[in-house]
Amino acid sequence: MTMVVTAPCVGCKHSDCVVVCPCDSFHEGEEMLFINPDHCIDCEACIPECPVEAIFHDSNVPAKWRHFIELNAEGARRTPVITEKVAR
Repeated sequence: MTMVVTAPCVGCKHSDCVVVCPCDSFHEGEEMLFINPDHCIDCEACIPECPVEAIFHDSNVPAKWRHFIELNAEGARRTPVITEKVAR
């Protein structure tokens, strides 16, 4: 089980969620943030911090965004970890 960053994050990359993650599970891509499913501990701390409501538990990802589950896993493998809020 893991949290998943979905479509509302594309193009905005708010990083409020990053600073509350106890496991450094967030990765920063060019267009969005990703959550590494191998590091996420399902604490859900990031969900209320996301100002665009882009983060869901993998079991609650809306059907139209289910492909973001794999996209997060792939994105986390190829992008650097982000641990601090970035001014945008």
